[in-house]
Amino acid sequence: MAEALGRTRGFAFVFPGIASELSTMSQTTATRTVVVTNPMGLHLRAADLIVKLVRQYDCKVELIRDRQRVEASGVLQLLGLGAEQGVQLELEATGPDAEQALDAVVKLFVDNFGE
Repeated sequence: MAEALGRTRGFAFVFPGIASELSTMSQTTATRTVVVTNPMGLHLRAADLIVKLVRQYDCKVELIRDRQRVEASGVLQLLGLGAEQGVQLELEATGPDAEQALDAVVKLFVDNFGE
């Protein structure tokens, strides 16, 4: 990998193929499975709680229902899952805080979003 590094005018640069390899090496990916037990499903207030919670962590969080995958960065994206009571969702996070973020999101589901 040392050959891939170059120097120009005192600044180090990494060739594009190596840059993506380096960035993924430092990333942690975590997954969890949850079942929506709230009688109102994944509704507006619950989705808002998820978005606000996820923003506190340094990672990308996605929710997956069947083959539909959405980022937990927007309420409308989460509502688009149509996750009613009884639906199983996969949670996936990538980044330094992936494990902590998913633990916190799972807790929201277990606590029925405080309702």
